[in-house]
Amino acid sequence: MSNLQARLFYLFSPCRVKDCISATLLHKRVRLILAAFPLIMGYTAVHGQDTTRLDTSAKENIRFSTNDTMLKKLYDRVQKIKDNDQQNTQAIQGLLQGKEIDNMTKYELVKNNIINAAQTYYLLNKKITDLKSRTTSNSLDVFITSLNNPESKELGFSFSERVVELVKTVVLQGKADKSEKGQKLLIATNSIINSPIFKSFAALTPPLGIASALLTFFQSASINNKMINQKNLAKFEKELNKYVVYYSSLNEGNQKFQYGLNFNTDQLSSLHQSMFNHLLFTASALKFPLPVRNDTVSIGETLNQFFFTFNKESVEEFFNRLERQYTTPGTNHIDYGRLLRENGNLKEVNNQLEDLVLQTKHFESLYNDYFSLTDTYYNQVINSLQIAANNGLADKNLVLQKQNEFRLLKQEAERDIRASINIEELKNNTDNIKYRYKIF
Repeated sequence: MSNLQARLFYLFSPCRVKDCISATLLHKRVRLILAAFPLIMGYTAVHGQDTTRLDTSAKENIRFSTNDTMLKKLYDRVQKIKDNDQQNTQAIQGLLQGKEIDNMTKYELVKNNIINAAQTYYLLNKKITDLKSRTTSNSLDVFITSLNNPESKELGFSFSERVVELVKTVVLQGKADKSEKGQKLLIATNSIINSPIFKSFAALTPPLGIASALLTFFQSASINNKMINQKNLAKFEKELNKYVVYYSSLNEGNQKFQYGLNFNTDQLSSLHQSMFNHLLFTASALKFPLPVRNDTVSIGETLNQFFFTFNKESVEEFFNRLERQYTTPGTNHIDYGRLLRENGNLKEVNNQLEDLVLQTKHFESLYNDYFSLTDTYYNQVINSLQIAANNGLADKNLVLQKQNEFRLLKQEAERDIRASINIEELKNNTDNIKYRYKIF
């Protein structure tokens, strides 16, 4: 083997190529090979002529010619090295560019999340305030209040008139006008019915308070008044209980609804405070002036004022200023890596947005609880009306008419509340917060 052949084997040795790890050494090796390639061709041409001088037996033994596969192998290896070198260069550039793209992606994620969070704070505050103010609609309030009014004839009868009639016909057996004691008992009955004290009872509707007071009064009066006997008093109590069952059903519905409503409102107030605290953290991290809180103003009112300065538009402008600050002078290139390093508070805000999303989910749950609560209450009112029909207190057709009227009022009230709060607006905005992606 000649010196040139030895050097070629050295250059193209697989172990040597394998050892060329760095891009610089690889470049040098390729340049050496390419420089040596013309020599290879010249050497082959010269020695190819020499082979013609060998005798036939030597040719058969050596079988060497210019068409030997060695040259093709060398050429293929040169091409492979060149291709690998190009791929390595592209990979290095891709990694460098990928790092910059990764920082830009992180920044855009943080930016969009915080901008959407600003709008979410605003919407959540508005909807919590709205739901806290809801009890029932005015039309429903009037309807239900009239059912509990002793003077109302919403179902075709006045409870006060029915009670006086029962006292006259059952307790006094139609003799109320024939004696002074009977007159005094009727005056006492009317005094109890019209007493303002029953209107102040929080636990009872006025009819229930009136019924209870009348039974106690006549039980006491029966001791010294022979006009009142226990048989007639028991009959009076039985008839009065038909009304008591009806009003008790209404009262039970009112109590459960009021208790549930108070609990729902307390939960909304707690959620409002949590949202306020979360907003303080975000606004502070973005270096916005913080809202001033005092006990004389509600959280909703405080935030309504704060959102004049902290809102989606002002947060967008905050990021615009930040991008201008980190733009290389004379170019449009933003140094996202340095921006993220020097503003770690942005990543911290982004990583805490899951709490805000959970707060919106909590509100959605309380929103649904409110309608479940009203459904239960309205069903109780419908059932109470049915009791009035079953006990013969009111005409069944009139009761059916009132039930249908009540259902329509309920549907109208629910549509108004749903349209006012618009829960889908909050849900759609919250879905734009990619809170599962944490930035470190």
